[in-house]
Amino acid sequence: MAIAPGIAESIPKQSLSQRLNWLRAGVLGANDGIVSTAGLVFGVAGATTDTVALLVAGLAGMVAGALSMAGGEYVSVSSQKDSELAALRQQEHELATDPHGKLRQLADHYAERGLSHDLAERVASELSQHAALDAHAQVFLNLDADEQVSPWVAARASLVAFLAGSVIPLVAIITTPRAVRLPLTVLAVLGALVITGFVSARLGGARPVRAIVRNVVVGSLAMGLTYLVGWLVGQQL
Repeated sequence: MAIAPGIAESIPKQSLSQRLNWLRAGVLGANDGIVSTAGLVFGVAGATTDTVALLVAGLAGMVAGALSMAGGEYVSVSSQKDSELAALRQQEHELATDPHGKLRQLADHYAERGLSHDLAERVASELSQHAALDAHAQVFLNLDADEQVSPWVAARASLVAFLAGSVIPLVAIITTPRAVRLPLTVLAVLGALVITGFVSARLGGARPVRAIVRNVVVGSLAMGLTYLVGWLVGQQL
């Protein structure tokens, strides 16, 4: 029996969506690393031109930020995974205690989507015979019963993405000559933010211009305001 278009494609589409979500999370993690580290080193640069001080501050901020991002992502995804497993256990319990009712629920779902009554029952019956839990999880929970998110993978991805983004402002500000250190670092940071804004917008299906402008404005404010704070503090020392 041929299954209606869209039903057989639900699992591949969900897997693609999950991959895109991870990519977006990675891009946003890199973006956070760029902005936070740039703000930190610009704050220190406002108070001193000492390269060692900039390096120590940048490295400390990079490590602390990466660990914070990884820890936060681990806790968040762990909570999400716990909720997904609880929802799957509930579906599994309902399937064990009321299989006919769950079969009717699945058939009604496909009938509401436009299938004829007979076809909806055949689709629900065939799916339930092979993998009832997965069928209900896909339809009613938008989950894959055999594939849950991994907190460790999420934490590792966030940590690596943040570190990758942090490297750009840190390397730029400690490797360039003092006379042109700040303008070159600004250019490096804004260039990186243009790239992350463009990539995040394309992954999300949005217009790149708005995301790029938003990234550039936020990054510029972060660098400008933290530099001002550092300069004001430096004047008092």
